[in-house]
Amino acid sequence: MKKAPSRSRVLTGGAVAAALVLGGFGAYSASATGEDATSAPAPAAAKNKNTVESTHLTIEAAVKAARATLDAAGAEGQRVSVAVVDRNGNTLVTLRGDGAGPQSYESAVKKAFTAVSWNAPTSELAERLTNAPNLKDIPGTLFLGGGAPVTAKGAPIAGIGVAGAPSGDLDEKFARIGVASLTK
Repeated sequence: MKKAPSRSRVLTGGAVAAALVLGGFGAYSASATGEDATSAPAPAAAKNKNTVESTHLTIEAAVKAARATLDAAGAEGQRVSVAVVDRNGNTLVTLRGDGAGPQSYESAVKKAFTAVSWNAPTSELAERLTNAPNLKDIPGTLFLGGGAPVTAKGAPIAGIGVAGAPSGDLDEKFARIGVASLTK
C-alpha cells in the first residue's frame, strides 16, 4: 500500500478535525438552548441596541412534535412524512413514515417552511392564491394544506409540515396535533 504524501495527510487530518469541531458545535447549539419553547422573542438588550434575541424550538421539542404527528397519522392508517423547521426555515427534524410516498418528504419540508414564513396554516395561505397567485412562485414554498406554525406569544418559532395523506385537510390535522403536543 502506497503512503500518501505528508502534505496530503496533514490537509486530510485538518479537514477531519475541522469537521468534528464544527459538527460538535452544531450539535451543541441545536440542543443546548435551555430556553422554554413557549417564551416569546425578547427585545434587544439595553446594552446593545444592534441585536435582538429570538426564541427557537429545541431539538427535543422538535422531535417530540414530529413523533406525535407521525403517531397520530399512523393511528388513522395514514402513511405520511413529517418535517419540523425552525424560525429561519432550517430543517430540524424529518420523519418519513413507513410506506410514505417519495414525494411526501420534500412536500412536508416545503409546507413547514411556508407555515413558519407566514405564521399561518398552509390551508389558509392556499386560499390567498386567488388574490395573489404569484405567491406560489416564492422558492421553497408549497401552498397546500398540511403546514402549521408553532408560535410563542404570537410570534412564529417553527413550522410543522405533513404530506402523504389523501388530502391536505388530513395532513394539516396531523400537523396541528404536533403543534398541540408542545403544550403538554
